Amino acid sequence: MKTLIEYIQEADKGGWALGHFNISNIEGLWGVFRAAEAEKLPVIIGVSEGERNFIGIKQVKALVDSLKAEYNYPIFLNADHTYSLEEIKKVVDAGYDSVVVDGSKLSLEDNITLTKTAVAYAKSVNPNILVEGEIGYIGTSSKLLDEIPEEAAISGEALPSPEIAAQFVQATGVDLLAPAVGNLHGMLKSGTDPRLDIELIKNMRTKCGVPLVLHGGSGITDEDFRSAIKAGVSMIHINTEIRIVFRDALKIYLQNNPDEIAPYKIMAPSMHAIEQKTTERLRLFAGR
Repeated sequence: MKTLIEYIQEADKGGWALGHFNISNIEGLWGVFRAAEAEKLPVIIGVSEGERNFIGIKQVKALVDSLKAEYNYPIFLNADHTYSLEEIKKVVDAGYDSVVVDGSKLSLEDNITLTKTAVAYAKSVNPNILVEGEIGYIGTSSKLLDEIPEEAAISGEALPSPEIAAQFVQATGVDLLAPAVGNLHGMLKSGTDPRLDIELIKNMRTKCGVPLVLHGGSGITDEDFRSAIKAGVSMIHINTEIRIVFRDALKIYLQNNPDEIAPYKIMAPSMHAIEQKTTERLRLFAGR
């Protein structure tokens, strides 16, 4: 089986992107996995600090490993948005495939310091782990938003330049970079999120020399997804869309079946809704 970095490099060269989908429970894991397996595409399971603390840091690792072993399938586990060295060490020690060091709200200097320290520790424990850095603040919440979060870098001079991105990569030694390029965590209730700066993505990929990751994928247009992948994005994060279809399917089932109390029956429609949404996104990211 290929490693995660080999799949990312394959995507980078082939003009497609890996899908990264966040989960909060086993229903989410099964939904994402079944979609990926049906499409015969590698997939990344993401868990934020809140998500993995809910499931269990080691427990979610065991669940993902069980699918990888039983089905001999390329499913990988990423510690999404990790803000402190203490939390970074927990997931590195637990054997995660990758970790996102999120110092995007810090000054560039402090972000570099945190990320560089994280890279050094992670590689000392597991030379094969991938460490992803972030530059440019795009908010933190995977939810429906009334407005763009204050301080979020959405356009123009607020976005990091390709030169800053290259400086960050060189100073920290990260394997992957998630820059702010007009993307936004969460989804605006009013409709589609702001447009991506495709030219910036292209210039960053050229100058940085490492694969780029697009966070805040929920709410981005299909057109922008395709353009971003063509410009150099090799991985795309989806969370809010997954949460919305989970909630909506659960709500409908409970309304239609108010006397049902078996959790496996109550949760099944949500699992299928996640599978359907994941399939839709995987096909788009693979250029199908």
